[in-house]
Amino acid sequence: MSAVLRTQDLCKSFGGLKVTQNVNLSLEVGARHALIGPNGAGKTTLINQLTGVLRPSSGSIWLDGEDISKMPPYERVRRGLARTFQINSLFPNLSPLEAVTGAICERQRDHLSVFERRFFRLTHRRAEIDEAYELLERLNLAKDCMRETRELAYGKQRLLEMALALAVKPKVLLLDEPAAGVPEGESDELLAVLAELPKDISILLIEHDMSLVFRFADRITVLVSGTQLVSGTPAEIAEDPRVQEVYLGKHHG
Repeated sequence: MSAVLRTQDLCKSFGGLKVTQNVNLSLEVGARHALIGPNGAGKTTLINQLTGVLRPSSGSIWLDGEDISKMPPYERVRRGLARTFQINSLFPNLSPLEAVTGAICERQRDHLSVFERRFFRLTHRRAEIDEAYELLERLNLAKDCMRETRELAYGKQRLLEMALALAVKPKVLLLDEPAAGVPEGESDELLAVLAELPKDISILLIEHDMSLVFRFADRITVLVSGTQLVSGTPAEIAEDPRVQEVYLGKHHG
C-alpha cells in the first residue's frame, strides 16, 4: 500500500541544536502507528513540523502524494491532516455540541457568526447539529453534549478534543499524548474509543503510556535524540535490546 503521509530526510534545528535528524516516517492508509521515545527525543517537534506549526530546516513532508512542506497549518487541515494537542486547546464556555457543530461548519467553509456560535440551536443548521451529535455519541460524549466544556472531567475533555479533530473528516489524525493526565479508569475508555475510530483514518500516536501503545499500535517507531532508532511491530520493538536499553527497560523484554 502507498503511504498517505510520509517524511523524507526531515530535519529541524534551532541554531546549533539538532532536534530532528533525517526522519523518514511512513504511514499507510488505515495505519495505527505509535511514535515513542524519551522526553526530549523530538516527538512533539516532529508533529509540529507535520502540521505546519514549525517549518523544517530541510527535508520534505508528503500528504497523499502532495508536497505540503511549505503549506500553512489551515491548508494542511483542509487536505485531511488533523491533530490533538498534548495540552488541551478547547472552548471552555461552549458545550461539546456547540464546539463540534462549529468545527463542522468550518470544515464546510461556512463560517459561523459570533451569535450563531453561541446560540446555534436557534438557527437552521439542523444537519450540522445532527452530524455533531452522532460524532459525540461515537465518542461516549452524548450524555454530556449540552454541558459547558469546563465542567467535564479531564478524560472527557480529551475525548472532546478528539471529536473536534474528527469533525474535519481527516485522512490522517495525529494524537499528541491523548492519555496525558487522564486517570487510569478513564484511559481505558480512551483506548476503547481509539479502537473504534474509522479504519480508513491513519493514526499517528505519541504516547508515554506503554500499555496503551502496545495495545493500540500495529507499528511503532522509536525516536531518540531526534533520530529514528528503529521501527517495527510491537513484538519486535519490545524485544529489541537497543529499545530496552534507552527507553522501555528490561520488564518489556
